Amino acid sequence: MANVVVIGAQWGDEGKGKITDLLSRSADVVVRYQGGVNAGHTVVVQGQTFKLHLIPSGILYPNTQCIIASGTVIDPQVLIEEMDQLEKLGISTKNLFISETAHITMPYHRLIDQASEERRGTHKIGTTGRGIGPTYADKSERTGIRVVDLTDPEALRKRLNWTIDYKNTILEKLYNLPPLDPKEVIKQYLEYAERLKPHVVDSSLTIDQAVKTKRNILFEGAQGTLLDLDHGTYPYVTSSNPVAGGACVGAGVGPTIIDRVIGVAKAYTTRVGEGPFPTEIEGKLGELLCDRGAEFGTTTGRRRRCGWFDAVIGRYAVRINGLDCLAITKLDVLDTLEEIQVCVAYEIDGQRCQEFPNNARLFSRCQPIYKTLPGWQESTANCRSLEDLPKKALDYLKFLAELMEVPIALVSLGASRDQTIIVEDPIHGPKRALLDANGTPVTSVV
Repeated sequence: MANVVVIGAQWGDEGKGKITDLLSRSADVVVRYQGGVNAGHTVVVQGQTFKLHLIPSGILYPNTQCIIASGTVIDPQVLIEEMDQLEKLGISTKNLFISETAHITMPYHRLIDQASEERRGTHKIGTTGRGIGPTYADKSERTGIRVVDLTDPEALRKRLNWTIDYKNTILEKLYNLPPLDPKEVIKQYLEYAERLKPHVVDSSLTIDQAVKTKRNILFEGAQGTLLDLDHGTYPYVTSSNPVAGGACVGAGVGPTIIDRVIGVAKAYTTRVGEGPFPTEIEGKLGELLCDRGAEFGTTTGRRRRCGWFDAVIGRYAVRINGLDCLAITKLDVLDTLEEIQVCVAYEIDGQRCQEFPNNARLFSRCQPIYKTLPGWQESTANCRSLEDLPKKALDYLKFLAELMEVPIALVSLGASRDQTIIVEDPIHGPKRALLDANGTPVTSVV
């Protein structure tokens, strides 16, 4: 039995959806522990594409229990739309459970988010405009609406009448926007409550029961380490904690129940929105990676910025999360390149820097120091074991593992489930290196 946390080891969009989907086949319970509809997971199963924002990827397995835990913020309209979409595709949502202490995204959150970002002008953060930051702000300000509040109509009316009046003052006076009608909002959210009520549980208690009955639990994060509110490239971050430690707080469990932490990283690097990006590639090569990797946001459709693999932020992610192993995704995107660069350190004002700087101004001045590796210039899309990979592709993976000082457990070579090399089963398998000390590939385990 193992309880595993899956996190993004870069700026999000690393392909966690596919990896979580793969690992869910060995999990009894999948828990989404933070974030909101600003996250997006794309999973391809037998040629069919599923785009999920709130519901854990494990929902595609009929016997897997899926929990949206208290650390998430829930837009009920989007959640219900996802549920309806899945049901139409023949995917049951009977095993979906929602924490009664999760906070709710309201219409005023979305309006304030969009208006605030617009007012920032050249100082934009790059928010998705889905109301996530204002929802978490109300949670911290202790004025938020929780799932449990939706199930008490009279209490909800009292709270929302006051809250909407307060938010209308902000919308009208600060942003020159029309006010919301409290009666319409309350009516709409009470309708959402009726639909969601059968799925509402005490999620911490539900997870605890799973722990006590020795069920396999997979904790699924959204976004990535460098977008963490406390440990990311502040202020260009999200409003929650995607790092592994966030799983305990967001799910309501103690750290002693976590057995392994898996980091997901692309074979190159991307980030969406604003903020420094030392290894960003401009011009045709950046466009090539974007096009080959289909680098467009699941939630917003925004084009992602692309760059070379950054081992400095990689090592930082290993340290911050206590990673046991890595899943490397989209290796196939690099198939056509003659040469591949890997950032091994930074130069800041003439000084070599091996560690990620917390000072945002320093980070914006970082210049990458690259190691150039030869490309393999042949397709890896049909490789299903390490032995199938071109030698130069293996050399590249070995180099990344050495730089990050952590073994690679999975290698993804496309969007479909079967386009994956499984070096070890991170749920049940032993900890094994991708390559031994002599560089000999370990036989893959399916």
